[in-house]
Amino acid sequence: MSGLTEKKCVPCEGGVPPLPRAECERLLEQLSAQWRLSPDGTELQCDFAFKDFYRTMDFVNAVAHVANSEDHHPDLAIGYGYCRLRYTTHAVNGLTENDFICAAKIDRLG
Repeated sequence: MSGLTEKKCVPCEGGVPPLPRAECERLLEQLSAQWRLSPDGTELQCDFAFKDFYRTMDFVNAVAHVANSEDHHPDLAIGYGYCRLRYTTHAVNGLTENDFICAAKIDRLG
């Protein structure tokens, strides 16, 4: 994981193809086992469970800090005791290295 956590996201305004599935699977191996690719390979997904809403929101705020630091933001679904994270690079309609960099940095939060 350290290789990805040492990197910084680069701006992506489109005009480049998303990563091929084989590259996504290679990068996925560098993340914790709870991360998975969506069936169509366009999203990186993870579900987190917490004891209560306070701990959930504490985690969400830490994710927000990572997202703002990297200027790359996930889609979140939150509720009592859970947070579902989805990363994709909307400008390319798929995954870029930025998604994996952020996921690796989120792994360090736990």
